[in-house]
Amino acid sequence: MDVAGQFTKLYGYEPDGVWSAPGRVNLIGEYTDFNEGFVLPLALPHTAVAAVARRTDGVLRLHSADIDAPVTELRVDELTPLSTYGQGGWAAYPAGVVWALRDAGHAVPGGADIHLASTVPTGAGLSSSAALEVVTALALNDLYELGLDAPRLAVLAQRAENAFVGVPCGVMDQMASACATEGHALHLDCRDLAIRQVPFDLAAQGLQLLVVDTRVKHELGDGAYAERRAGCEEGARILGVSHLRDVAYEQLPAALAKLTDEKIRRYVRHIVSDDHRVEQVIGLLDAGEVRAIGPVLTEGHASLRDDLRISCEELDLVVTSANAAGAIGARMTGGGFGGSAIVLVEEPDAEQVTKSILESFTSAGHTAPRVFAAVPSAGARRLA
Repeated sequence: MDVAGQFTKLYGYEPDGVWSAPGRVNLIGEYTDFNEGFVLPLALPHTAVAAVARRTDGVLRLHSADIDAPVTELRVDELTPLSTYGQGGWAAYPAGVVWALRDAGHAVPGGADIHLASTVPTGAGLSSSAALEVVTALALNDLYELGLDAPRLAVLAQRAENAFVGVPCGVMDQMASACATEGHALHLDCRDLAIRQVPFDLAAQGLQLLVVDTRVKHELGDGAYAERRAGCEEGARILGVSHLRDVAYEQLPAALAKLTDEKIRRYVRHIVSDDHRVEQVIGLLDAGEVRAIGPVLTEGHASLRDDLRISCEELDLVVTSANAAGAIGARMTGGGFGGSAIVLVEEPDAEQVTKSILESFTSAGHTAPRVFAAVPSAGARRLA
């Protein structure tokens, strides 16, 4: 992508620089982030790339190579949460970052010209929005010399999505995009944002992690995500803890006995058990037992399907067909209601497992999914 050249053609002058931020796929730990629990994402090689230049007149101009639309022009001092550009359009994400920076007291006085292009699949549960937010935050941080570190940029990017766009997501997506390193998974404690880079060299183990984009688009702003978040918060309130992270796995049976609402019981059971699954996977990876994480992934899918109830026919089909074809383990990943699944396979089996998934979709009359290998990649960075 010649994003700098496209910028020059679009705006009539050269950008001050080019930045990149990746999408992510989550290995284990779903919906645990806003419960202040644990997650284990990794950055994808798919990225949002931004060519950016400072302005001096307070104007923010936004353009995407991926959207057939003219340049969006706004004023930085007139950005308003949940306004016209805070209701789901792609421009809400970079605009929201400018608003979040200014709202936190970080001067972006002159505005900016931004041209974006992304290879992160949209609506696939791979954090295309977080990539847009983080690349914008990093570029403005560099250009305006704000001095913010990667975790702080991630938190501000999350605030943009929460308060400006209106999606009550946790911080995992932005932290993965901002802080991941090549060849590693990111073990993130969502309470204090402590991170640990966990070696995850699948090729050295003769393994592959496949991402299966079902092409079923999801929309987290439709209330389903928010409803589950509210249910988790109500469960924590009833149990007398600040967040469900504070319910130990060993205490889960006793905690469930205190909950009379069946739906809240399911939500609590998923969150506490998925936090435990993150710990299990970390222990296995530290012990070099990478193949042993497969059954934990599949168990995680059952919890997402049955307790959180965010799976769909296509995601379930990926998991069942992949495991039947010899995969080590599989689960849906991301916010659910569509999007993607991950499949851990022996490298020699990748082609046959992929074929089995594709054939199962054809037999069921579904649109063919997109399948690619997830290679743990670098986080956000300046390219030029």
